[in-house]
Amino acid sequence: MTAASVPDKPALEGLETKWGGNWEDSGTYRFDRGSASRANIFSIDTPPPTASGSLHIGHVFSYTHTDVIARFQRMRGRDVFYPMGWDDNGLPTERRVQNYYGVRCDPSLPYADDFTPPFEGGDGKSSKAADQLPISRRNFIELCERLTIEDEKQFEALWRTLGLSVDWTQTYRTIGHDSLITSQLAFLGNVERGEAYQAMAPTLWDVTFRTAVAQAELEDKEMPAAYHRVSFRKPDESTIEIETTRPELLPACVALVAHPDDERYKALFGTVVRTPLFDVEVPILAHHLAQKDKGSGIAMICTFGDVTDVVWWRELDLPNRAIMGFDGRIIAEAPDVIVSEAGRAAYAQLAGKTVFSAKQAVVELLRASGDMIGEPKPIVHPVKFFEKGDKPLEIVSTRQWYIRNGARDEALRSRLISHGADLQWHPEFMRVRYENWVNGLTGDWLVSRQRFFGVPLPVWYPLDADANPVFDQPIVATRDLLPVDPSSDTAPGYSADQRGAANGFVGEVDVMDTWATSSLTPQLAGGWERDPELFDLVYPYSLRPQGQDIIRTWLFSTLLRAELEHGVSPWQHAALSGFIVDPDRKKMSKSKGNVVTPADMLEQHGSDAVRYWAASSRLGTDAAFDPKNPTQIKIGRRLAIKILNASKFILGFDGAADAPVTEPIDQSMLARLSVVVGQATAAFEGYDHARALELTESFFWTFCDDYLELVKERAYGESGAGQASAVAALRTALATLLRLFAPFVPFATEEAWSWSNDGSVHRAPWPSQAELAAGSAGNVALLDLASRALTGIRRAKTDAKASQKSAVASAVISGTAAEVALLAQASDDLRAVGRISELVFVDGSELAVTDIVLDTVPES
Repeated sequence: MTAASVPDKPALEGLETKWGGNWEDSGTYRFDRGSASRANIFSIDTPPPTASGSLHIGHVFSYTHTDVIARFQRMRGRDVFYPMGWDDNGLPTERRVQNYYGVRCDPSLPYADDFTPPFEGGDGKSSKAADQLPISRRNFIELCERLTIEDEKQFEALWRTLGLSVDWTQTYRTIGHDSLITSQLAFLGNVERGEAYQAMAPTLWDVTFRTAVAQAELEDKEMPAAYHRVSFRKPDESTIEIETTRPELLPACVALVAHPDDERYKALFGTVVRTPLFDVEVPILAHHLAQKDKGSGIAMICTFGDVTDVVWWRELDLPNRAIMGFDGRIIAEAPDVIVSEAGRAAYAQLAGKTVFSAKQAVVELLRASGDMIGEPKPIVHPVKFFEKGDKPLEIVSTRQWYIRNGARDEALRSRLISHGADLQWHPEFMRVRYENWVNGLTGDWLVSRQRFFGVPLPVWYPLDADANPVFDQPIVATRDLLPVDPSSDTAPGYSADQRGAANGFVGEVDVMDTWATSSLTPQLAGGWERDPELFDLVYPYSLRPQGQDIIRTWLFSTLLRAELEHGVSPWQHAALSGFIVDPDRKKMSKSKGNVVTPADMLEQHGSDAVRYWAASSRLGTDAAFDPKNPTQIKIGRRLAIKILNASKFILGFDGAADAPVTEPIDQSMLARLSVVVGQATAAFEGYDHARALELTESFFWTFCDDYLELVKERAYGESGAGQASAVAALRTALATLLRLFAPFVPFATEEAWSWSNDGSVHRAPWPSQAELAAGSAGNVALLDLASRALTGIRRAKTDAKASQKSAVASAVISGTAAEVALLAQASDDLRAVGRISELVFVDGSELAVTDIVLDTVPES
């Protein structure tokens, strides 16, 4: 790029298109691995946005934070590895495909060649499964791939408009060929080392999506419920009363439990009672999790009403009498322990019912039997939901794959805590959220999902002589087979016709949790096991930027996989962005319906303005956004326009940037700018980009409003040392300011830079204090004093009801002896800007402009 002429009327419009294309053609942000060295690389483990739907303002907010860091590091001379990934697989993509095309997956159906979906572009907000066309799994996956590719194109276009300095030659998809191999290879390593295992266990289950849910995917919602007081019978026919919100689980009751220190029940521990309606004998046991002040102080343990039931069941070694089906209905077959005729008749009235209907039925049966004490007491309590689900989760017993995460391995937990302690957190207080999550884990990471569009688990199971799967002898894929889909590929050592046959095999149909792939983003982007040279250059990464809300999922799971595979932390720094909140301080989210999409905002205000708004917020700090009155965005647009106009104005003066800077006020300005450069650099190095912007912007407005006004008459004047000094100082300051602003407003700064420089400002070196050596002899205080004096002159003219262009016969500036002595060094510039014939400095208590006498008396 060679220097361009200054336009007559600089404008922001069109700069995104102009410079976006130029950067791509010039490879401005391309990672040059050929010249890169490990010591000089700054590698970023960029968050891959979910490619299902549209980006929202929160994406713009957090990704801008990452980009300003990347741009700063690049200008500091680092070789920046800044890839972009797309998180394709998982439930959000499947839901979008179902709604967009009007289809649903039915794995029992055969593949249809040249399939055409019923429609394209539906929002599906009122779409029901019964209205969607069932199609084969392969047809469904093809639609998923088609739509995600189109979504990714739109996302990339928006990211380019925003000005992300991503290297677009370094991209990946979490469901692409390379990602499938990487994910399956890492899983095989987990299996070989004993870190991955399969087990039949209580599982949090979403009945709508028919899939298991991991601990990290939960959210609590306050829901109405009611306590039902129910009596159990002791052997002597006396009763003991419990309170429960889930009477429909009475057939699954396996024990009653109270706190070991509860004097009311101590004598009953080890005895038995019989359940109402179903007449099943269950023990009374002690456990420290029982709450003495909740209900009657004694609770029933059912398999399974909530996660506490699971803990009690496991730690007290209780039987499993689960009655909940995968569809959220009571299963048809009653537990074996219900043997009485009345009990089995009661159960028959529940079989096949939903939770709601079964609860109503049990309540009526309890009332009829006299085992219900009083009326239900309404309450509101937290209930666990899948974060993307609409119905409360149930707990069912399923066979699933798990990866050990430290929940039951103290040594692994300690290593994970140690990695968190070594990681540099920005802001530091976010560390405790990670530590609390690790220390609060209650079970290993459930990584299998009963979905379709995801990375297949690379295992098969042999079938015995009766064609039953032998789950404890899985057939694990070998590396040379990857990527593999066991649901359609033949198990090694078998023929295709042995699938499903006695003594044959059956393929695993589950896929991996999407986080099981996303947790490998450092390996995916860095070419682990695919491009060892690249991986050795970039890993461990310099930075993991992300949202604070996924510390427990993405950050933790990535750190876990890195520890299991490599034994080291995957990054040196973690930068956590805050949330975007609406004017009522509520977090913006799709589920709340208060999300703002950024495309219109970028078009209306310009990318630099939007970036300014985002960069004005510190890491970890929530930012309020009012789309009806985006004040910060308007301020950002004003700043970007001012950068263009100030640059044009300065470049209009005749002179050179390397002329001697001899005037005290010029030296003072450069000395003050040198301080700003040092402070802004330190702020950036401390991951406080907002402070760097604040420092730069504050100086810039003083520079434009005061210094430019002070010296413009001299800069316009006849050639000489004073004129050359002004122009050199102005041009030096401009070159410095454009680079200081470049990470924040890349389009306006690139445009202005191009008017007097070859090459890109984004490849120019970050400004240093050494460059501003001309100001080393300057007194920083002089610029501030001159600014205050100029303000006083302006105010005095205003008070006199005179134009700022009015000539002044005389004016007096008072101040301390030190102030007036220093300020006298700028007297010529002050006289010129104020059109003052005679300027007198006198000692006083404070700096002020007094006794101003205009050349003419203004009209009243």
